[in-house]
Amino acid sequence: MSDATLDQGKSGASGPARRRLSWLPRMADRSGYGHVVISHLLLLAGWQALVVFGKLPAFVLPTPASTAATLGGPNYHWISNTFATAIEVYGGYVLGVGAAVALSMVFCWFRTVEKLLMPILVSFNMIPKVALGPLIIVWFRYGIGPNILIAFSICFFPVVLTTSRGLREVDPDLLDLVHSLKGSKWQLFSKIQLPNAMPYVFSGMKVGAILAVAGAIVGEFLGSDRGLGYLMMQVQVSLDTPAMFMALILITLVGMSLYGLVLLLEHMLVPRDARLS
Repeated sequence: MSDATLDQGKSGASGPARRRLSWLPRMADRSGYGHVVISHLLLLAGWQALVVFGKLPAFVLPTPASTAATLGGPNYHWISNTFATAIEVYGGYVLGVGAAVALSMVFCWFRTVEKLLMPILVSFNMIPKVALGPLIIVWFRYGIGPNILIAFSICFFPVVLTTSRGLREVDPDLLDLVHSLKGSKWQLFSKIQLPNAMPYVFSGMKVGAILAVAGAIVGEFLGSDRGLGYLMMQVQVSLDTPAMFMALILITLVGMSLYGLVLLLEHMLVPRDARLS
């Protein structure tokens, strides 16, 4: 039998298999988020296979179905706990971004203030937020407010760094032109520096969105009476692993919703060519 015949046989045998799998790249190409959906579906399939073929007990690793079944449990109060965590994440994040942009504007206008405060901010950021949490609880007691402060403290610094850098990354000739036209500081900031800094601002905002979730959960672990982190600490005592996994999934969804909103704003406000990868 010739080599050409062998090649035809191989291609004919592999043709149906290729056709069966060809829907995966086509599905991914139809949407920019197709690969995200496929990767998460594969993750669920791998999770299920690990439990089944590994014969793992439920308290070690539950199945996706048993994890989803906890949503019907009346004792978990999923809606109220998820809402509390979302308030902490979004509240701390909005405060952090707003304060960071405002402080970066002050740094841009008054370099002496930046030289005085930036070392303090760096030193403060070196403090582990887990160590700072008990002090915040002592000062402000339990509740959503202290957890918002912890989320604020952990997401604030990256936005300050990137925004301050973006405000400085302006063409000097363009600055000289605005000064020669006797433009005010506010005109220089709003028309030149802030639009130029938007890619840097969103770069820090994306990092801050991830850190805000971590800060809120750290606060709930240290001391809280509501929230998904608080719920995880409660069900840990009874080894209710499916509920712990469900809480992790909901925490992830809260963080993904915030990150998705940041990406949406970036696509609306920053041109494609100017976005930082």
